[in-house]
Amino acid sequence: MAETESETGRELVHGAITSRRSVRGFTDAPVSADVVRRLLDVARHAPSGSNMQPWKAHVVTGAALSRLSNALMAAHDSGEPAAREYDYYPQTWREPYLARRRKVGWQLYEQVGIARGDREASRRWHGRNYEFFGAPVGMIFSIDRDLGQGSLIDFGMFLQSLMIAARGEGLDTCPQAALANYPAILRDQLSIPEDELILCGLSLGHADPNAPANRFRAEREPVEAFARFHDV
Repeated sequence: MAETESETGRELVHGAITSRRSVRGFTDAPVSADVVRRLLDVARHAPSGSNMQPWKAHVVTGAALSRLSNALMAAHDSGEPAAREYDYYPQTWREPYLARRRKVGWQLYEQVGIARGDREASRRWHGRNYEFFGAPVGMIFSIDRDLGQGSLIDFGMFLQSLMIAARGEGLDTCPQAALANYPAILRDQLSIPEDELILCGLSLGHADPNAPANRFRAEREPVEAFARFHDV
């Protein structure tokens, strides 16, 4: 009995982790406020240095989500340059990261029918970020500016916990660095103070099985590519 329970627990946990993916197309099926609160209640148990719990979350739905999306899309459509408040990506790309970036980018574009060199189609696709890919729930995350880099690690564990908890509810997510591209708009719409750094956003909802982008799964490197085992 114990062995069976252990195997079942392993399958549930591992399944929740490996089934998590970045969904880029949601249905309009609603997600209740109670469910969102339950997800956050689970995610708050993520570890953090000295139990600092540095995460701050802004949950946006309904008319507020529409207003925010419209403002972000207007900035994107006008060509307003991104003004993210920190470097998410390296300033100079090198291998193997450059090849991985190009591979996942072209594979996704192929899946959604964007030809190489079609900059206008690429721009329109990027704009889907600001529509939260049609999700009924958007989240924006911020952190106090004066905290150390370790708190960013803590925040990452919180975000992963949140996304895995969503799988337990049969929901999907898409973590989005792009949603931090227009911090002034986010501050204005969500009353986020200047002493908080806007990190990223997240879309939450029910995956649309008919969305072409959702048929894409990014590949992962095998364990042998990144792990070394020291036993002597």
